[in-house]
Amino acid sequence: MAHTPKPLESLIGGDNGTELAAQRTAMSFDRTALASDRTLMAGVRTSFALIGFGFTIFQFLHTLNDRFVNGSIPAGAPQRFGLTLISLGVILLVLAILSHRSQTRVRRLRREQLVERGLIRSVEDNSVNGAMVIAILLLVTGLLALLRVAASIGPF
Repeated sequence: MAHTPKPLESLIGGDNGTELAAQRTAMSFDRTALASDRTLMAGVRTSFALIGFGFTIFQFLHTLNDRFVNGSIPAGAPQRFGLTLISLGVILLVLAILSHRSQTRVRRLRREQLVERGLIRSVEDNSVNGAMVIAILLLVTGLLALLRVAASIGPF
């Protein structure tokens, strides 16, 4: 059974051309929101790689030094290298989260102004953003990995 959209109560501006322009404007805000989410996910992907490699390389070099090369790797080298990569991943992720929040705030303000002027019909949906949830969970994981490598504590 095909879904038919509800008819609009009235046209914005009283004519079809103005209504279509308002609909295109509203959809451009949706495309911008999706682009912002994709940018956040690119930051998440890169941060995940840096955090994962940092932790893995730390573990690998630490084990290699203890079991196979009998301490010929300088004592703090695995820890410093791992901490550097994990720190870069955490910093990148914090910057990506802050940038996404800023872009979202500005975009929503612009859209609200257009709604108040009667140029478009609806404000942006404030539902939970899955990309932001994943970013925050990865940030917590990155901080735990940072603690683990820095002070040899944590659940890892």
